Amino acid sequence: MAPKWRELADRLAEQIRSGALVPGQQLPHIRDLVEAGEGSKSTVHAAYKALEAEGLVVSSRGHGTVVREQTPLKRLGIARYDKAKWRDSGEVAFIADRVASGRSYRRNEQTQTVSRVEAPALVAAAHGLPEGAEVYARARLVKEGSQPTHTLTSYYRPEHVEGTRLVDPTPGPAGRGGGYRVLYDAGYEIDHMKEELFARAPRAEEVQLLQLSPGEWVVELHRTTYTADGTVVEFAVGVHAATRFSWAYDFKVPDSADTEGESK
Repeated sequence: MAPKWRELADRLAEQIRSGALVPGQQLPHIRDLVEAGEGSKSTVHAAYKALEAEGLVVSSRGHGTVVREQTPLKRLGIARYDKAKWRDSGEVAFIADRVASGRSYRRNEQTQTVSRVEAPALVAAAHGLPEGAEVYARARLVKEGSQPTHTLTSYYRPEHVEGTRLVDPTPGPAGRGGGYRVLYDAGYEIDHMKEELFARAPRAEEVQLLQLSPGEWVVELHRTTYTADGTVVEFAVGVHAATRFSWAYDFKVPDSADTEGESK
């Protein structure tokens, strides 16, 4: 049997999804639900926190708990890496996602740590390095308002990024155009990349860091970024709260027959 806070959260979630509670509408004050017999103050509070973690409501001082817009962040696929964005207009990839989603961005919504670490096996393999070789790890936590949306850790060879803004832990993107512009200015223009996605249950530390509700899954992203000569200049691992994103890909469909004909 589910705990009482979960039952309350599920009833309120159903009202939100059915449209009985609309975006922008304030949920009842906790004391009103307590007086109505919905449970203790801690029960109602836990239910509201679960709804917030699931992305259904937002809470703020002075405004209480209100139903949030239910459109998830659109994570662009190919279009987010358009060179016209980061090279020419100075737009960072994840901010391009916010623009495409009609959402705003504030500088303090990305924080990071930068450290020189021994490459884990996955990272070493991606970079073609022996396991244990040193790499730079630039780990970011990205939020929308106060709610975390995802983490992203990029791993770089020291000889590619030493002395650049990519090893500067100052909060926010690494200047205009972000990391790809930094690599471009250092002589490493990105040419193509590979992305792999995996849905899985979160680890305990991810539940806490991303403020996930019980049972909510994550989408893990592996991104390998290459220059035209095949040099790997970034390998990144992202962990995304599954309910807070939609994934959008718009690309030209390959024609293998044409490709074979061109190679003859």
